[in-house]
Amino acid sequence: MSKKKMTLPELATALNGLETEDGLSFHAEMIEGEVPALQVSVSDREEFPIYITIDDSQILAVSYLWKESEIKPGAREALLDALLTLNIPMPLSAFSKLGSQYVIFGALSSESDLKDVIHEVDVLSDNTLEALESVSEFLE
Repeated sequence: MSKKKMTLPELATALNGLETEDGLSFHAEMIEGEVPALQVSVSDREEFPIYITIDDSQILAVSYLWKESEIKPGAREALLDALLTLNIPMPLSAFSKLGSQYVIFGALSSESDLKDVIHEVDVLSDNTLEALESVSEFLE
């Protein structure tokens, strides 16, 4: 028997004002559109919100990093090599590119419970900051 799948409004309600053991707090806001999403801001990291979508098979959490135009001239190949090197040691996250936008993301089963989603948002927020620090030499 499968568990009840969480909806974005339920997740928004659960995350709003929640504080983690590390002292981070979340603010969640629904974003309507062709694909509804939840924008989650993490205290002291508001400039890097996490966008969450839910479909039949997964909960996808994405954080936007930088645009292609923000890479230093001649540094793209070294940046891509650094991202591939970071992919395995960076827990629960991977890198991708959507159009000209680089992102970091994590995915969970659509049947994951709230505790798992909170953990994913917390880790993805940490990994966003770590990724930016790790590759800052390649960015303008």
